[in-house]
Order: sequence, then C-alpha cells, then structure tokens
Amino acid sequence: MEKRQDIALGLVFAAFGIAAAWMATGYTGASGNYPMVLGLLLALLGGAVTVRAVRATRNEVRALVDAPAQMIIAAVIATIYVALVVPLGFYTASFLLMLALPAALGFRQPVYALIVALVFMALMYLVFSVLLEKPLPREALLSLFGSGA
Repeated sequence: MEKRQDIALGLVFAAFGIAAAWMATGYTGASGNYPMVLGLLLALLGGAVTVRAVRATRNEVRALVDAPAQMIIAAVIATIYVALVVPLGFYTASFLLMLALPAALGFRQPVYALIVALVFMALMYLVFSVLLEKPLPREALLSLFGSGA
C-alpha cells in the first residue's frame, strides 16, 4: 500500500512540475525563468519520491496523515494567508504567516521565528526585486502613508 501511494504521489508531482515548466516556456523574456526552475525542481523531487518508492523493500499500510489537527490548522492559516496577500501585500502577509504558523503548530521560540521571518523576507526581496528585477506589488500599509515600496 505504501509503495503505491508514494509512486502515485511522486508521479503526480513530477507531472505538475513538467506541466509548470512547459507552460513557463510560453512566457516572454526572462519572466518564465523562475516558474520554469520551480517546475523543474518539483518534477525532480517527484521523480525522486517515485524512484525511492520503487526501490523500497517494505510495503506496509500507513496513515495518510499523521497529525490531522495540525494539517487542518495549517490549511486554515494558509487560506487566511492567501486572502491577506492582496489587501496587505506579499511581504506583510508573508511575514505574518511566518510568525503565525509556527506558533499555531506549537513552536514556542518567538525570537527564532522572528529571525527566520526577517531572513525569509530579505531573501524574497533580493530574489524578486534585485536578482529577477520583478518587484512585488506595493504594500498596502505603505500606500496608507503615501510612500513607495
């Protein structure tokens, strides 16, 4: 049972990755590079899961989800995050997500979570605004004060 689940999941991820990379080839200029790389990474990881499952010697039944309460909490917070990206902006919503999700799942080191959130936001800024030269949309909070982002 385990092997079939992992093989199927790996193949699904590989197919989605290949489809995303293929669709990214239709983007003009360099705008397709980022989604293409992400699609190829997803395809490679899906392929790795599939190969690992095929080579596995054990084939025992296991639960689909080990911690359903945490999965539901994460899904609810992810839904709230998606709803907040447009009104708050990517950076603000992502920063709040990086603080709220670990706390909701029981991580009790707020200073460490804050440092990780700040580093993540800095990396996102560097990747999108500096490296790819594709700045993310203006933050809603900055619009209230009349300054640029």
